[in-house]
Amino acid sequence: MTTIPDITIIGGGIIGLLTARELTMAGARVSILEKNAIGRESSWAGGGILLPIYPWRQPSAISELVRHSLDIYPTLATELRESTGIDPEWSPCGLFISRNPDIERAIDWCERYSIDYRTAQTPSLDNLNCDPLNPLWLPDIAHTRNPRLLKSARRDAENRNVELLEHCDVQNVTVNNGRIVSLTTDRGERSVGHLIVSAGAWTNILFERFFPGLAAPDIKPIKGQMLLYDAPPDLLPGMILENDHYLIPRLDGKILAGSSVEQCGFDKSTSEATYHKIKSFAEQLCPALKRASIISHWAGLRPGTAHGVPYIFRHPDLENLSVNAGHFRNGLVMAPASTSLMADLILGKTPMLDPEPYNLLAPH
Repeated sequence: MTTIPDITIIGGGIIGLLTARELTMAGARVSILEKNAIGRESSWAGGGILLPIYPWRQPSAISELVRHSLDIYPTLATELRESTGIDPEWSPCGLFISRNPDIERAIDWCERYSIDYRTAQTPSLDNLNCDPLNPLWLPDIAHTRNPRLLKSARRDAENRNVELLEHCDVQNVTVNNGRIVSLTTDRGERSVGHLIVSAGAWTNILFERFFPGLAAPDIKPIKGQMLLYDAPPDLLPGMILENDHYLIPRLDGKILAGSSVEQCGFDKSTSEATYHKIKSFAEQLCPALKRASIISHWAGLRPGTAHGVPYIFRHPDLENLSVNAGHFRNGLVMAPASTSLMADLILGKTPMLDPEPYNLLAPH
């Protein structure tokens, strides 16, 4: 019996974990190689809002992935909770967007993608100090608690016998006759059936090291910083988005405030200036937070693309190489549809949506 995995995935974030889930459900043997700890990069660091920031300002390819993912999430969250005993805390608490100068585009987008919305009726703003401009209330939009979702997805992968190798450094890739034959890692040599690169902001580094001269996705790290408040439950009526920042209430009362968008290369350090900027926003919008303690401040690196759309494709020059990366700040919300599409392409199934916008060679 062969011990070669059908699929090897480089990258153990939410994209890698849910891609493994999709492929194991189709009967594949899957291994995930992660250079650090599973799920501790961009997937862990974000806020978990299951909607892009102002989606009507994004390319339509983003909205297509979002539409399918929103349909999948309720069932996915339930299945993960029931099969692993770890609740990802999918919470459809609603999203209030206080200022919408492009309200006509916003309404058109909601109607096109069947998103329930309110313009006249809003949640209680008693604890908020905001000056609404064409406010928009999206009562069904959910968030998930990133660390718990990742723990649940990891346990699900373990239950499905996915091989998880953390702190595993890929040192070389052997290619022969247009196929990847093996990987050399600090754990030894590993044969490859099909390789998926889902390494987020590090995807380009892998291409530069192991596939020089091969057409590569254009993905760069974009840093984001967040604060976590220890607040009483029910302080906010739902998630609040004002201009470029947001507040997200967790089920236990803790409130996330974010976030920044910084081009700093692979520097994941936090800064005092950004700390005070986010703190000022949060406490001006919700004055009660002045009495709450800040219990954490962190940064993560999002995988950004020049055109804003992730890459999900089989490589045209190596028959057993695929890429699923570049989701910027929307990795969690787009993950279910992105990973289903990736699995469809690898398994030769009719794709769940048009794959062309996510192709390496697609015009942008």
